[in-house]
Amino acid sequence: MELELRFFANFRTAVGDKTISREYDDGSTVGDVLRALEAEFDGLEGDILDDEGDILPQLSVLKNGREVLHMEGTETELEDGDRLSVFPPVAGGCA
Repeated sequence: MELELRFFANFRTAVGDKTISREYDDGSTVGDVLRALEAEFDGLEGDILDDEGDILPQLSVLKNGREVLHMEGTETELEDGDRLSVFPPVAGGCA
């Protein structure tokens, strides 16, 4: 299956592009894809998943615009044509 992968801020820098497409096995989960991305891009290693394989708490990972933590987290299954977006922590606020 083919997925569209979108990256923002420092993740975009690590990948070298805002959007990439990759092929994964049918039945792959969000966790499978995130592990593969950490292995493929040195700048992502350890910056998306913790030691237990869960998404780091300060990150947002969306499947087709919906936060995967409100689905099945890293066990969320993906389908051909899905879009997975990875957002780094956001800082800021009112002074």
